[in-house]
Amino acid sequence: MNIAVYCSSRRALDQECYDLAQGLGRWLGSQGHTLVYGGVNAGLMHAVAQACHDAGGRIVGVNVQKFKHRADPLVDEVVFTANLGERKARMYQLADAFVVLPGGLGTVDEWVATLSQLVVDGDEQRKVYVLNWRGMYDSLLRYLDEMAQSPFARDCHLDKTIVTTDLQQLIEKIQTTQ
Repeated sequence: MNIAVYCSSRRALDQECYDLAQGLGRWLGSQGHTLVYGGVNAGLMHAVAQACHDAGGRIVGVNVQKFKHRADPLVDEVVFTANLGERKARMYQLADAFVVLPGGLGTVDEWVATLSQLVVDGDEQRKVYVLNWRGMYDSLLRYLDEMAQSPFARDCHLDKTIVTTDLQQLIEKIQTTQ
């Protein structure tokens, strides 16, 4: 299975974040899954890729041409795109499932764009798995729920988003819902 992982490329994060990324990467590689990620050699992005690589997994990095200098050299396949919109579209195309780890605006953008695209496509198979570490996405999840209840959202399909607070639980959810 090809699994896209959205996460931070920032350095100097809490060690627990790196442990989560590495744990997910080890699982991906040991299970023969392919990691699809932003392709950057930094932060949680690199941590998940390094662990996947070390566990024998295949890695596809999808990076924006502007950030070619930050490309992770350990990827098996690199895809360069002209901009972030193309990058998100290519990652969406390649993935069978999507995982959201701790991250900032870019991570949230990828998550919400993926959720929107799943709804537009009427995709009933693929899911977005969110690791809500230390409740960092609580406010966004409440907002999405409120929006789904409003008259403005035709159908928010929050059932496409599976939220956990624990990495092992996230892995179990991927195994049982795919």
